[in-house]
Amino acid sequence: MPKFLLKRWHGMHVYWLFALLLVLILTISCFVWQLGVVALVVCGVLAYYTFRAERAFRQDLTHYVSTLSHRVKKAGSDVIHELPVGILLYNEEKTIEWHNPFVARMLGKDTLIGEPLLEQFPGLKNRKEKELKLELTLDKHIYEVQIKPEERLLYFTDITILRTLQLRNEEDQIAMGIVMMDNLDEATQGLDDQTRSIMMAKVTGEITEWAQKHQIYIRRTASDRYFLVADHKGLKKLEQSRFEILDEVRDITIENKLPMTLSIGIASGAGSLIELGLWTQTSLDMALGRGGDQAAVKVGERLSFYGGRTNAIEKRTRVRARVISHALRDLIKESDNVIIMGHKMPDMDSIGAAIGVLKMAHVSNKEGYIVIEGVNPSILKLMEAIYEDEKLNRWFITPEQAIQITTSRSLAVIVDTHRATMMSEPRVLQLTQRKVVIDHHRRSEEFIQDATLVYMEPYASSTCELVTELLPYFDERLTMGVLEATALLAGIVVDTKSFSLRTGARTFEAASYLRRNGADSSLIQRLLKEDLDHYIKKSEIIKNAVVIFDHVALAVTEPGRKYSQLIIAQVADTLLTMTGIMASFVISERPDGLIGISARSLGQMNVQLVMERMGGGGHLTNAATQLEGTVAEATQRLKQILNQMHAEEGLFE
Repeated sequence: MPKFLLKRWHGMHVYWLFALLLVLILTISCFVWQLGVVALVVCGVLAYYTFRAERAFRQDLTHYVSTLSHRVKKAGSDVIHELPVGILLYNEEKTIEWHNPFVARMLGKDTLIGEPLLEQFPGLKNRKEKELKLELTLDKHIYEVQIKPEERLLYFTDITILRTLQLRNEEDQIAMGIVMMDNLDEATQGLDDQTRSIMMAKVTGEITEWAQKHQIYIRRTASDRYFLVADHKGLKKLEQSRFEILDEVRDITIENKLPMTLSIGIASGAGSLIELGLWTQTSLDMALGRGGDQAAVKVGERLSFYGGRTNAIEKRTRVRARVISHALRDLIKESDNVIIMGHKMPDMDSIGAAIGVLKMAHVSNKEGYIVIEGVNPSILKLMEAIYEDEKLNRWFITPEQAIQITTSRSLAVIVDTHRATMMSEPRVLQLTQRKVVIDHHRRSEEFIQDATLVYMEPYASSTCELVTELLPYFDERLTMGVLEATALLAGIVVDTKSFSLRTGARTFEAASYLRRNGADSSLIQRLLKEDLDHYIKKSEIIKNAVVIFDHVALAVTEPGRKYSQLIIAQVADTLLTMTGIMASFVISERPDGLIGISARSLGQMNVQLVMERMGGGGHLTNAATQLEGTVAEATQRLKQILNQMHAEEGLFE
């Protein structure tokens, strides 16, 4: 019992009152003793009744408190037993010691006491140590489990209704999309009206049938474009089917010289219809930027790609090159200077394209600078030739110098990459709003934002090819030096493996233009020569190669052996020349401590999709990534992804 109830300070006045009465009685007794005796008797009676009253109060209070405590305990016991939340206690051996009736009803048993916890709830076996909340499914019910490891206590909450409503709300969300024939002009060029009409009718019929099959509302908005609306439930079915319409349209037009291909952009989960429309257009841009013949699906923060198993169709018209060249010329003339950047660890394509853009800047009487972070073995001989050329050497600067000379009116030209994290100096982008991207890689989710001009053509063999096509339209009086033309041609030669891969008619036309402007093929051979030690290192990796999935070569270096990214890439190229090999992967530790993976294919397999799942990217036939960890971990992860892709849709086309 609390002391403030039994020893109440506010009851002390009674004692002082009786003390005062005694003093007064003694005083009266001194004068009239008879009256004093009467007063004393009356005082005694009052004291007796006061004591009895206090005693009765304490008894009543004790009884009330004990009754209240019993009621509280009973209510608490009833709450624990009737509460719609499961409570379970277990011991150190993970054996159930106590639970309330809710837990027993969950499993349809009378009692679980003495049973092993993990046998009754198998979903807890895969719980991570720091995971204090998870979901379990038991007999079509979904429970949220909160774990108190210190008290060895579990709380179970039935969230079946909540998850059902969330699922229904998610399934009812609007999915908006655009279907585009991404090579209509190229596929129908040269066809007579009747053949063109028949082909368009086939494609239109196939798309309409596909929409009806998946309960999609579709409306044609242009000769080569459709607008579609579906719900999220239908979108999930489309993703499960992996957008078979892409293959179906390509198959029914395969007899044409160029088959028709589709690009699809779909979005769902946006906060408003306006935002959903922007997401849809962005998804379509992503699909087109990655070469077309694929679907890009954006659901909230998730962005997925389907298809993309064929090379991008080479454009037959140079109109876009002329428009881009003129727009770039105007941007350069309006800028204070031009800062040209490639990717980290630059290769021949990156340096060659940068030199081509540098030439454009100088023809426009503007100062242009190429930012280079350092020299790696792949460009060593080219840079040695550049350092000997005083006219060209003076325009190469370090990232620190680039930061100092960049102004708000500088033009930043990014070549051979479109990812800010891959650039040699990303901070330059924060100092200017004028940005130009020239790249031949398939567009990834990460993209340089707010670019003033973007020239991305995945069909191109190299960025050097794209830059070379811009030069004739830039200025008719433009002439190139031998080293400048040779650097551009070297970039094309390296990326096409001496015109054996990803080579189209426009690739040879670009090479022809460079040869006419003085490109020295013998100098290229000297630039690309490798020494004996370099060749031996490649052989050491190749001897560890094994063949998986019948046509995939996988080479994994020994733990502790470090090789440069250049050697890793060259080994992947070499393995691709072996009989029966359609794709190659090389995994090795790099000097910087990261694990480098280079992937190559002949076109039957999209290695870009594989590398994107591992955090990298690249091209359909040429991709790479860098990881933290060990060679063994990277190898295991790669094999898991290949097995998953093989189960989903097969590795090869």
